[in-house]
Amino acid sequence: MEQLIELDRELFIFLNSMGNETWDGFWLFMTNKWSSIPLYALLLLLSVKELGKKRLLVMLILVALLITATDQLANLFKYGVERLRPCHDIALEAQMRLVKSYCGGMYGYFSAHAANSFAVATFFSLLLRRSAAWLPGLLLVWALIVAYSRIYIGVHFPLDVITGMSIGMLLGWLFYRLFRLISVRFQISEEVS
Repeated sequence: MEQLIELDRELFIFLNSMGNETWDGFWLFMTNKWSSIPLYALLLLLSVKELGKKRLLVMLILVALLITATDQLANLFKYGVERLRPCHDIALEAQMRLVKSYCGGMYGYFSAHAANSFAVATFFSLLLRRSAAWLPGLLLVWALIVAYSRIYIGVHFPLDVITGMSIGMLLGWLFYRLFRLISVRFQISEEVS
């Protein structure tokens, strides 16, 4: 386990040190939760076109619960595992770039940003794949950029991000299956109302 943690630290230093001031603004923008609003608006528009009113309501409730679940699970892990964020690790202070003006909470395992972005990407890729075949590729690129931004700005180790990505994909898939189950169980029409 110690060897894995050391490899993770070395990979973090390598990836984080690749950044430069030219790209800092882009990565700060991409890591900001408000930068994804246009994408969320697009997902809502596509969902309105694809789903009827009842299914849209079920989808909105489940997406709210999905984001809540990923956030709360990330918090549970952060305070259960208590792995310092790289920006709080004194041993890394001289070797890393902290791009943000603040570091965030003390602990970082696992990345809620990575989990949330991959949960949303997975859920909507499955939900809208028939009507928007191009969407899964777009969502994958977006989720990867958001996830990598956490390493770039200096607030998460690669394993924090990889774990967040994995948990996000799992929860996105589970909530999509729940959406399908509710739609079938309660015979919610797939036609636009």
